[in-house]
Amino acid sequence: MSGANNGWNRREFTAGAALLALALGIPAAGVKLTDLDAEDLPSDRQRRLIAEVSDLVIPRTDTPGAMDVGVGDFVVLALAHGLGGTRTPMAAEMVTAATAPFRRRDGSLRYLPWLEHALDRAAGGDFLRHGAAERTRLLTALDDAAFAQGAPPSPWNALKSLILTGYYTSEPGGSQELRYELVPGKWEWDIPLTPEMRAFSSDWTAVDFG
Repeated sequence: MSGANNGWNRREFTAGAALLALALGIPAAGVKLTDLDAEDLPSDRQRRLIAEVSDLVIPRTDTPGAMDVGVGDFVVLALAHGLGGTRTPMAAEMVTAATAPFRRRDGSLRYLPWLEHALDRAAGGDFLRHGAAERTRLLTALDDAAFAQGAPPSPWNALKSLILTGYYTSEPGGSQELRYELVPGKWEWDIPLTPEMRAFSSDWTAVDFG
């Protein structure tokens, strides 16, 4: 899961989160930022930021990346509707000096302003002014801290899950990045696995929980 040692290889992100995406069945394609309450509308910069960050997590390779399928706007809409518990009051261990300024009156977190502040602070200014390599380094540091063993819950955990959900419920994510076969072939009891093999989007048992 860490990007520090192995780079941001998106096939390392499928695991259990890909199963979550398939189970929810909410496609990123066709997401529109309409009928949102004013407090849920991102600024233009926040909308660009989540689009760029999503594309760092799942960049374009031989298949489309997150920005190609509109994952950023999916995340905005998912946050507005509280997908993944993102509109529930924050757990006590998540309320820190870094997150407290971004709490709503109901105790839930404003995730995109938090992300904007966290990345700009890490960048010593404007995160978006940096090139892809430096953005990747900064986001990798945030990811490593959030997923470190014994680390307290971080808002990034929820945001990353939504990015994965948006991508792997899109047509490219579900049928190009993953293998799609309605019935995955005949029974073969012993199949050598290679790094090039993709998990089946239509077969939950083909995706590991990591």
